[in-house]
Amino acid sequence: MKSDRPVRTRLVPKVQAITDLTLAVFRLNGLLLQWGDELVAPLELTSARWQMLGALALAGAPLTAPQVGAAMGVTRQGAQKQLNLLLGQGLVESSPNPAHRRSPLYVLTPRGRRLYQQAEAMWAARATALARLIPAAQARAATSTLESMLRRLQAVTPAPEGES
Repeated sequence: MKSDRPVRTRLVPKVQAITDLTLAVFRLNGLLLQWGDELVAPLELTSARWQMLGALALAGAPLTAPQVGAAMGVTRQGAQKQLNLLLGQGLVESSPNPAHRRSPLYVLTPRGRRLYQQAEAMWAARATALARLIPAAQARAATSTLESMLRRLQAVTPAPEGES
């Protein structure tokens, strides 16, 4: 007879803690993407496109698709797909890259910058509300833990082909 109970491997407490953290990040990521999609929908954006606009806005200099992807933790292909959609919307523009003929440089258009600033203002209001619920020290501790995990994973994870 089949059981409907979830299959759980018994892990040592240290490993279980990392597993629990990873699962929480997966769930949070999904919820943040949904939250972001709803937030920027009035601007005719998605979380993914907002993320690409953010990478370009925060860089302060033109970036290639691989650089945008690296800045936001997505693949070059994922970044390129969103950049192409943003090009079609007139929110970014590309220019030739003197350092790499096949990898153009992307920048925000004035319209893209305005839309990004609107999205950031909307985010600030939502983040302010969330900040009332989570103490700053707790948020800083979580950030420190996640950044530590990120650095350690980056140190042992090879870059996908064509993205080094």
